[in-house]
Amino acid sequence: MDRKFRIARVWSNRELKKLAPLFKGDVVNISAWDDRDKEGGYYQDYFTQKDRYYFTNYSGERGWQGKQNEYFLDLTQELPSELHQRFDVVFNHTTLEHVFDVRKAFQNLCLVSKDIVIVVVPFCQKQHGKDMYCDFWRFTPTCLRYLFKENDFEVIYEAQSQHKNAAIYLLFVGSRYSEKWRHIMPTYKEIKECGNWIGHPLHPLNFQFIKNILSFLKNFRFAF
Repeated sequence: MDRKFRIARVWSNRELKKLAPLFKGDVVNISAWDDRDKEGGYYQDYFTQKDRYYFTNYSGERGWQGKQNEYFLDLTQELPSELHQRFDVVFNHTTLEHVFDVRKAFQNLCLVSKDIVIVVVPFCQKQHGKDMYCDFWRFTPTCLRYLFKENDFEVIYEAQSQHKNAAIYLLFVGSRYSEKWRHIMPTYKEIKECGNWIGHPLHPLNFQFIKNILSFLKNFRFAF
């Protein structure tokens, strides 16, 4: 995986490994393909207190496989009644940017969950659409807060990757019952200015050093 993508993925995996053991019950990875975390592991192993683990897929490349614990799910369509609040925890990693009707997709993520929704989305990333999976959107923290709010969820955790010269991911957790998580979830600071280092030089210029070099060159010239 290209460094610009890999660093953000590794960051989000570390965040998820920190949070996933807090959640119990039935867990589903939405639009999961085969559940690989792209570091040689599987996301189901992150949720150490799960009862059962499932995943969903849509058609196309890296889509529906017909496995025993797999559901076929189109996030842009009405949710099948049997999936309404079917799972305790819903997890979705970097899918929403590929869905044009993103509000419907987010609504379905929330409808599937009894309580917890975990999403990872790009704030800043190279366009990466492929075949039937076009690349439509980038998300701000404000956007995610509004999406959770309009589906009657409250944000209980948020974080951003902060590696220079790499993609920037956001990881948000929302809950139907935020009060019960108040003393369980790690503390966090609300993201005020996501990506505020964009455009800054990777290695800030040391102007005093430059002045010293120019002074040396000037003296060197007059010496001859």
